[in-house]
Amino acid sequence: MSEQRSNLHGVLAEFATTEQLLAAAAKTREAGYTCLDAYAPFPVEGLADALGLRRPLVPLLTLLGGVLGGCAGFGLQYWASVINYPVNVGGRPLNSWPAFIPVTFELTILGASLFAVFGMLALNKLPQPHHAIFNVPRFALASHDRFFLCIEAGDPKFDRVRTAQFLESLQAYAVSEVLDE
Repeated sequence: MSEQRSNLHGVLAEFATTEQLLAAAAKTREAGYTCLDAYAPFPVEGLADALGLRRPLVPLLTLLGGVLGGCAGFGLQYWASVINYPVNVGGRPLNSWPAFIPVTFELTILGASLFAVFGMLALNKLPQPHHAIFNVPRFALASHDRFFLCIEAGDPKFDRVRTAQFLESLQAYAVSEVLDE
């Protein structure tokens, strides 16, 4: 059993409508499964809640990148104008913060956008050129008109036979095993 389970990624169920997928995801969470994922050809309202996904961290990373970028821009200008090379021009103060605003703003935007893009890629574990689910021939329909729910083998409650029977009880159009090959 351990040899067979080592190359098993999970069990995949196919559904024809978004309503069926949402109902199946909610019932799967109620049944105690926690390692699951859903695939659809377009965003489905309420699917993240049905899967029990936590709030995304990308907005927090974007804020952090913006704050760090802004502080870096202002700090660099302050260091250059006040500490490293102070030049008194016409009796103006060395820390002339209104002159620092454009660069500070631009570095705030740059930091926020870089943290958003690279944070999203890291949190989504991208790039991932191949996934085990691509081994299922019917999964090609996920980009057309079908909806899929996968219970992964890493789930504590996962049992190859019982999980497949559970997904069949949800009126799935088809149930397939997903193998890591």
